Amino acid sequence: MPSSAVPLPVTLSTTAGDLAVVAGQLARRLRSRSAFPGHQLIALGHLDREGACTTSRLAALERIRPQSMAQTVAELVAAGAVDRRPDPQDGRQILLEITEDGRRLLERERSARRTWLAEQIAEALDDREQAVLDEAVQLLRRLLEG
Repeated sequence: MPSSAVPLPVTLSTTAGDLAVVAGQLARRLRSRSAFPGHQLIALGHLDREGACTTSRLAALERIRPQSMAQTVAELVAAGAVDRRPDPQDGRQILLEITEDGRRLLERERSARRTWLAEQIAEALDDREQAVLDEAVQLLRRLLEG
C-alpha cells in the first residue's frame, strides 16, 4: 500500500462521510427554498463573482457540457438576468454579463437563504451550540483552503 493511501481511523472516516452527507442535505434544503432554479442561480453567482465570461467558461466552472450551459444561459437572457455582448478582444466570442436585474435577483435569493438558515439556527440551537457552529464554520473554511 503506497504511503499516500494510509487508511483513516474509523471515526475520522465516519465523520468525513457524515459531513459530506449533511453538507449535501443542507445545500439541497437551501436550494429548495429558492423560487428560482438552482442551476440558473449557480450560473448567476459565477458571473457575479468572476465577471463577464463565455458560455464555455461557465460550463467548465460547473463541469457540465457547454450545450447544457447554453440552455441555462438562454433562460437567463430571456429573464433579463444576463446580457450577451461581443468579446472586444476576440469578436468570434460572446461574453455573458450579469445585469442589474440579475444582481438584484441573486441578492434576493441569497438573502432569503441566509434568513431562513439564521431562523433555523436560532430555533434549533442554544447560545453555546451556536458558538460551536460558528467555530465549525471557521474549521470548514480552513478545510476548503487546503
